[in-house]
Amino acid sequence: MNSVKKMACEILETMADGLKIQPRNVLSKLLMDEESDSVFRVNHYPPCPEVQPLNGNSNGNMIGFGEHTDPQIISVLRSNNTSGLQISLRDGSWISVPPDHNSFFINVGDSLQVMTNGRFRSVKHRVLSNREKARVSMIYFGGPPLSEKIAPLPSLMRGDQQSLYKEFTWFEYKRCAFNSRLAANRLIHFEKIAAS
Repeated sequence: MNSVKKMACEILETMADGLKIQPRNVLSKLLMDEESDSVFRVNHYPPCPEVQPLNGNSNGNMIGFGEHTDPQIISVLRSNNTSGLQISLRDGSWISVPPDHNSFFINVGDSLQVMTNGRFRSVKHRVLSNREKARVSMIYFGGPPLSEKIAPLPSLMRGDQQSLYKEFTWFEYKRCAFNSRLAANRLIHFEKIAAS
């Protein structure tokens, strides 16, 4: 887990460089904190041979893990060479991410979306199981300490730009996520309503 945590930190520092955030470890230090609420999880999606093809889809895929966004700062995913990961486009359609057992897939989490005031967006995704082959995925979810305040970074707020989100702690967000449906937009509870 230490190697994937280190990779996640390097990615966050590269993102900070791109946004010209100082210090560059402002995000990665949250994962390195000894109180970090990071998790490593392995998911197994067994084949489902009883699934019948739908709408001409010869794979006969079914939902293995429902649509959602990751709540943490960043997620690093690697899987066996089996398809199944899909992301939702802005128009609501789904596209498959080609499997590549030599690559890592990086998801921006809801917390990073807030901390960048929407410059980086968490992407809704899901996993499909298929009829013939099992899918195994390993995911590192990089989370901040439970007491960490989540809000747009001051160095990203330019001029009279307003925060899109109310400040909250990671614990408050986790509690909200636990009490909501998987597919729900959990950030809506923390969005600031624009004055009319």
